[in-house]
Amino acid sequence: MADSENMMSPGERTRRGVLGDAHVDKAQAATTEFDAPFQDLISTSAWEKVWSRPQWNRRERSMVTIALLAALGHEEELAMHIRATANTGASESDIREALLHVAIYAGVPAANTAIRIAKHTLSEMNAAKAGDQP
Repeated sequence: MADSENMMSPGERTRRGVLGDAHVDKAQAATTEFDAPFQDLISTSAWEKVWSRPQWNRRERSMVTIALLAALGHEEELAMHIRATANTGASESDIREALLHVAIYAGVPAANTAIRIAKHTLSEMNAAKAGDQP
């Protein structure tokens, strides 16, 4: 495992640390010649050049990302980043606070949709966690 970890780019290490190996493995398995340049772009720009910067920790980046995705109405990415909070340290309370900011600064309809998605995603996460326990 250490050898494969050493072979990863810094962006891929960060992406795996935030989104989890299963998500990244699934995305990589679905990559085609058509979208390979896009996958490389996001791995380098988002995960290596932004998410790997030391100025904010993963929890802070997670909250900002959730707020931005909610404000912009990117529902699928929002759910993905809510699931990623299991790895970033952002809590349900952090998510709620970010979405309250969305309501004030980006509008109640955007926050309403985001809260619906967050409730559904968090419910799935909690159910999965409960299923993992004996």
